[in-house]
Amino acid sequence: MSKECLVLQGHKYGISPEKFLANDYISSFFIMLTTSTDARNRVYVSTVKAENYPITALQWHPETSAFEWGSAAIPHTEDAVQVTQLVANYFVSEARKSFNKPEAQKVLENLIYNYSPTYSGKAG
Repeated sequence: MSKECLVLQGHKYGISPEKFLANDYISSFFIMLTTSTDARNRVYVSTVKAENYPITALQWHPETSAFEWGSAAIPHTEDAVQVTQLVANYFVSEARKSFNKPEAQKVLENLIYNYSPTYSGKAG
């Protein structure tokens, strides 16, 4: 992902790598995995993972490449869609490690098939 942007970077605010590393509390808890550059050419921390806990945080939108078509800023290349899938696979894999399980009835109530889709227009 270092040569081309494969995900939507739709954020105005972020923490610089320098500030991240200067904060002992944050930098001892999280490992910085990726950085990105915003529209003003400022570098910010875009992915972190907790060192000792099952916590991963993204400051980008992996879901948009495969599912949203309203903006030219959203890449739709094969590689971009593959990033979407890989990130989804990662989060599902992490969730499966949890011993917290909802009751079967609650799962059935929350299935996407119970809801009507809402058309948000060609521009998202």
